[in-house]
Amino acid sequence: MDVLRAFRRLKPLPGGTWLFSRAVCRVAPYFSSIAPQVEALEPGMARVTMRKRRAVQNHIKTVHAIAMCNMAELAGGLMTDVSIPKGARWIPVGMTVEYLKKAKTDLTAVADGSGIDWSAVGNIQVPVVVTDTSGTPVFQARITMNVRHG
Repeated sequence: MDVLRAFRRLKPLPGGTWLFSRAVCRVAPYFSSIAPQVEALEPGMARVTMRKRRAVQNHIKTVHAIAMCNMAELAGGLMTDVSIPKGARWIPVGMTVEYLKKAKTDLTAVADGSGIDWSAVGNIQVPVVVTDTSGTPVFQARITMNVRHG
């Protein structure tokens, strides 16, 4: 599946980002547990949102840490997929996370790969920041993506 082409074709349609997000969850079913919405996707950037709802809450009624990890991996993975050269492959091999504040609202994850040399091979660090509805960072991750060409 050409992820970027699919996103660009569906985004302008009514419900297009919802449809794209559901398609991603069919390819990688575990992500459906957080019901993500892919809002933006381009080489060097991805933005994914998630509603705070009972299914992603912990015992203190904040968004569960692992739900935020899933969200970060989705944003980082999609951004990596559309940023690497054609024919290259990638796989996440590690993630370092920091929980900055209780996540009490809907969330937005942004993977920013604008400063990454995507022609490189080997382990690449992909930063992802998750913010609440006020724009305050509540979580951040550095995902190690192993990139191979050809």
